[in-house]
Amino acid sequence: MTTGIDPFQLYGTRETDTPPVRLTAGRLAVDFKDGNLRTISYDGAEVLRAVSYLVRDRDWGTYAPSISDLQIDQRPDAFAVSYVARCAGPGDTELAIDVRITAQAGEPLILEAEALSRTGFETNRCGFCILHPIVGVAGMPVSIEHVDGPSEETQFPDLIAPWQPFKDMRAITHRVTPSVTAECRMEGDIFEMEDQRNWSDASYKTYVRPLALPWPYRISAGEPIRQRIVLSIRDRGHPSIAPTSRSAENGSITLSSGSRSGVMPPVGLIITPQEAKATLAARDRLAEIGPQELLFHFDPDAGHGADAFKSFAAVAALHSSGSTLEIALPCRQTPLAEATQIASRMQAAGFNPDAIVISPSIDRQSTPPGSEWPECPPLEEVYAAAHAAFPGMRLGGGMLSYFTELNRKRVPAGPLDFITHCTNPIVHAADDLSVMQTLEALPFITRSVRAIYGNKPYRIGPSTIPMRQNPYGSRTMDNPDGGRIAMANTDPRHNARFGEAFAFGYAARVLDVGLECLTLSALTGPFGLIAGKNEPSPAGATRPIFNSVATLARLAGSQWRECISSDPTSVLAFVTARTGERRQLHLVNITPAPRRIELGPFRSVDQPKSDALTLGAYAVTSATLTD
Repeated sequence: MTTGIDPFQLYGTRETDTPPVRLTAGRLAVDFKDGNLRTISYDGAEVLRAVSYLVRDRDWGTYAPSISDLQIDQRPDAFAVSYVARCAGPGDTELAIDVRITAQAGEPLILEAEALSRTGFETNRCGFCILHPIVGVAGMPVSIEHVDGPSEETQFPDLIAPWQPFKDMRAITHRVTPSVTAECRMEGDIFEMEDQRNWSDASYKTYVRPLALPWPYRISAGEPIRQRIVLSIRDRGHPSIAPTSRSAENGSITLSSGSRSGVMPPVGLIITPQEAKATLAARDRLAEIGPQELLFHFDPDAGHGADAFKSFAAVAALHSSGSTLEIALPCRQTPLAEATQIASRMQAAGFNPDAIVISPSIDRQSTPPGSEWPECPPLEEVYAAAHAAFPGMRLGGGMLSYFTELNRKRVPAGPLDFITHCTNPIVHAADDLSVMQTLEALPFITRSVRAIYGNKPYRIGPSTIPMRQNPYGSRTMDNPDGGRIAMANTDPRHNARFGEAFAFGYAARVLDVGLECLTLSALTGPFGLIAGKNEPSPAGATRPIFNSVATLARLAGSQWRECISSDPTSVLAFVTARTGERRQLHLVNITPAPRRIELGPFRSVDQPKSDALTLGAYAVTSATLTD
């Protein structure tokens, strides 16, 4: 799909993301990759996003098992797959999973697995995981058969459910198209569902085992764990219609004018004490971008002290627009004592931000379903302390981690001037498709925030592909070899065109929420716009994401208008305009294949007679329009 393009330019690594093998059985089609099924479709309509067999470690990291004895048999009307997946755990422990997948035209798709350890094996989760898509599914009817027998007629959550919407599941049945329904039956354990849109995954996830049970747990040596998934599709015989969002692989994408409009959000950059010196050295790049906001991060638990404020003051002196200090409050003393001490150090250093975001440090850690909330001062006390210590400054609250934590611990909005949270696309999966698909979940997140907090001013970020902190375990994952790793603190795609497209696509997906600020990167460091030392690019050179962030900063405050793509899974678009200036069309291809785009009512000044253009893999472009 990317022939002739250096993979390093696209992904920041020459390690390729292995393409899937397409398997078919009559009208059923699946993509088989790394032992798992993706994009399970019937007559071109997506039935399930994925069925995977996953093993998680004690930090909720996902094992990447070695695959052996792989056999794939594709026949004219059926297919069969078998393999053995092996996981190597700490202390020379091991787990082997024998998997068999079969399908025949007109018959169910069946996945069977037996996991066995000779040594015993510690895990947080071991078993099948089923992903239902969200677009066209959220809010729709679904039937749940419970383990104890009765069925429940209900709906998939529309707004994002903070806790598991369905528990004690044996089977789930939903409508795929007006004439097609699908039943997914799960045997061998008790399954439950979580709303993965919490983490910006574009799916509802049904998994094993219930989170109310203890974890990590140990699989005993010599004890087989058997599970079986049966996907049955009922077709009433009427021609089904594939969703309009799924264009043919080489078909054109059309654009049309939409009715929604608004103002482009201000753009921020995150600055940590560790990167303040490098940010000062890159002052020319900072001026070139011209962000509307600098977000300074302060965490006493990470050893940040008075010197951080001296560095922050020096950086702020270079910047004429807004600044905000986010504080992870340790809460080892009273909130007022700690906030007053921080304010005193700020004043002594001459650092005077326009706003404060404050959150107890402990709230960065997730509290899973069934767990007790850790001890923490009441948030009303924390916010009152901030108002007393930082008089006259705007006060923001929410979560320094992700929407998940904000959805589960809803902060009192009354004392706050704005709400904030982050997202991260590699919490559960880090393959290219999964990362880009997280963009689908962003409108559901922003709509859910608005449902909780109304028109309260709203900020998002820093939201980057690399993970800056892990709410679900003891650490983020080191990535010295530059691979595609979930929960990693560095990611090669941030350095490449993939990262540029992801950032621009992110902005396009959240335009209609009216953000007060959007922060998608730092200036320097692993989350930065420019390369540092010991990187393939020369130190100080701009990464491709620089172009996206600089463009978005330049557009801040201009009017935007909706531009509807016939395939938003491939291309996103919007139009901007300033008074007295021509409109601009902005396009981003979020796929690894070139896309031909029919411009419809849009014509560019450079090519006024052209009615189409081709957008390269992960390309971002802007065109000035003729009217």
